[in-house]
Amino acid sequence: MRNVLIIIFTFMTLIQAQCQTATNHVQLARTLFEEYSGYQEAAIRHRRFKHKDIVPLLEKLKQNPLFQVQVVGKSVEQRDIYLVKVGTGPNKIMLWSQMHGDEPTATMALLDIFNFLQASDELDPVREEILKENTLYIMPMLNPDGAEVYKRRNALEIDLNRDALRLQSPEARLLKALRDSIKPAFGFNLHDQSRLYTVGTTAKPATISFLAPAFDHQQTINSVRERAMRTIVGLNQAVQQFIPGQVAKYSDEHEPRAFGDNIQKWGTSLILIESGGMKGDPEKQYIRQLNFATILTALHLIGKNGYTKFDRVDYYKIPENQKNLYDVVVRNVRYKENGKNCIVDFGVIQDEISASIPQQFYHKSTVEEIGDMSVFYGYQEVDGTGLTLVPGKVLETPIQDLSELTHERLIQLLSEGYTTVKMETLPQSVNPVEQLPLNVVHVSGKVSHVLALDRMANFVLKQEDGTVRYAIVNGFVYDLQGERPRLFHGLLL
Repeated sequence: MRNVLIIIFTFMTLIQAQCQTATNHVQLARTLFEEYSGYQEAAIRHRRFKHKDIVPLLEKLKQNPLFQVQVVGKSVEQRDIYLVKVGTGPNKIMLWSQMHGDEPTATMALLDIFNFLQASDELDPVREEILKENTLYIMPMLNPDGAEVYKRRNALEIDLNRDALRLQSPEARLLKALRDSIKPAFGFNLHDQSRLYTVGTTAKPATISFLAPAFDHQQTINSVRERAMRTIVGLNQAVQQFIPGQVAKYSDEHEPRAFGDNIQKWGTSLILIESGGMKGDPEKQYIRQLNFATILTALHLIGKNGYTKFDRVDYYKIPENQKNLYDVVVRNVRYKENGKNCIVDFGVIQDEISASIPQQFYHKSTVEEIGDMSVFYGYQEVDGTGLTLVPGKVLETPIQDLSELTHERLIQLLSEGYTTVKMETLPQSVNPVEQLPLNVVHVSGKVSHVLALDRMANFVLKQEDGTVRYAIVNGFVYDLQGERPRLFHGLLL
């Protein structure tokens, strides 16, 4: 009987410890998230920053003996690639971000984490534990050439995350060499993914996605991959409190050329974190905050071996992300042009085009789907029931100056079905994202705004009495019977 009681007591103690660990890491994530503003790096406030913007921040770290900062390599275009070492613990952890130049969210979060690690406040026990248990090796920007032009690939047009075998890029060779020399127990491959991914078949965006990459096509689970899976289970618990239902798992399908899959194979427990989309967060500053809390929570779990308390079975309970989102979906609208008379849905994608303007890009929106879109969702949805889609008209009488387009004049033109105006001389110093309320085309230009795949989205949706209810200009929707619309999403054509 005594032995039975001992077994029961031991079992209950283990259960209690497991629950306590879960509670602690979830609460820790909450505290880090809530205290984030005290550590946010103020020099970086938008996602299209350059290598030159972060170099002074990394050089400044050299003044603090807590950090070891060194240039460990050069990009194709000879930009410095930095490695920051911090901590003295036995657990070696390697983190790298922006191996794709247009995926900067985690880079911002890593800069914030540097601020956190060198601060001193009521969270000292947390940072001291992280630095005592772990030694961190951090590369904030692996692909500075891609970041310079805000594109995925490096200056050789090679996708670094498909160069783990051939190692044709200097950046890929550097990552491989560092992994082999450091031999980290854990690695964090930090990415951004398309904002168009959803959590499974739901309408919720996959704001954060995790993956413990498979190292073979059979998706074998060994102790190395299992550590990553268990850690992800704990991180999912922590992140769900901030974005319930918006955490997904990336596909476990093996990609033989990818770094994550191979680093897992080489003996480092690899965790992929993908930052997706979130409504109302185009610059991904809220998602940056999520990364900050998530990564620090992960370091806590690894440092104390807290990940061992989670069951890998729960990894497979995280829904897989799927590409089911559009920026705009219009449903059940009647279309009667060109001999057609049908009820359709259509979906619009608002693409960003890089440009030499203050915001560094403008939007160019196109129709990407027409028909039954009942299995798809939109960040913005319009119920077109009872409305008729009419292609936007072009005002043939040229305007002389953009100052003619007062708010009242804009509402009048949109209410009359116009989405495009003509000008004799197109403005050269205008930021189309912020200053053009309608599309502007040269007097000699020819445009058509009919509904068609891969064509720009410029329409009005009319009620039965012919009144325009919605204007869609360059893929952005304005409710002309709602509140005073902000009309700034046209395009120079």
